Amino acid sequence: MQQVYFEDVGVMDYQAAWDYQTARHRALVDHKLSHRHLPAGTYPQEHTLIFTEHPPVYTLGRSGSMDNLLLTEAQLQEKGIQFFTINRGGDITFHGPGQIVGYPILDLECFFTDIHQYVRFLEEAVIRTIAMYGVKGERIEGYTGVWVQGPPASGWNGPETNKKRKICAIGVHLSRWVTLHGWAFNVTTPLTYFEYIIPCGITEEDKTVTSLAHELGYTPDINEVKNRLKYHFADIFKCEFVIFQEH
Repeated sequence: MQQVYFEDVGVMDYQAAWDYQTARHRALVDHKLSHRHLPAGTYPQEHTLIFTEHPPVYTLGRSGSMDNLLLTEAQLQEKGIQFFTINRGGDITFHGPGQIVGYPILDLECFFTDIHQYVRFLEEAVIRTIAMYGVKGERIEGYTGVWVQGPPASGWNGPETNKKRKICAIGVHLSRWVTLHGWAFNVTTPLTYFEYIIPCGITEEDKTVTSLAHELGYTPDINEVKNRLKYHFADIFKCEFVIFQEH
């Protein structure tokens, strides 16, 4: 069973988190290269899962379009929202208050070498987590992430009940089979931030964005959600968490 260092770094500016994530990625790759004479999985590897929450920020993936950002630079500054172009897959995504942002930095050669399975596993961790709150998460063919359809658990009614509602966005990048980036899971996220972008570049009228709190009609304890998400992640990836300590 692989061990994964776990860190919840709390609220962290996106650039600082990106620098830290990159440093952890570099350390894992360097460790891998220093053991390249050994088969993958036969030596301890320094996998990491980082939980964080960012101040409001939009990030644009390498396949994204600036047309999906509906604000000018001045408007971004006025609203206090940062913007970054980054090297993950996917289009424009929001990170901000009330999200659980997860950055798994894993050497997939120690688990499996299948990028599609990796993304499905990330989705599954969120699907199992929201199921514990009576919310049914689903996948939609041709799209990544986790979606909710049909009447919400809280019983509210409106035009959104007929739409597919994205509760978790996923975008990843791999280098030497070592993962970067991850997911943005809307727990208590203010959904107004999504009005200033075309989320993930999806323009279909039958799709929108949601949060766990919006589906439930109340504010869940985010620490409880984190613990449940950690549990399902470990179960799906067949790993155990250890507390990260600087070497």
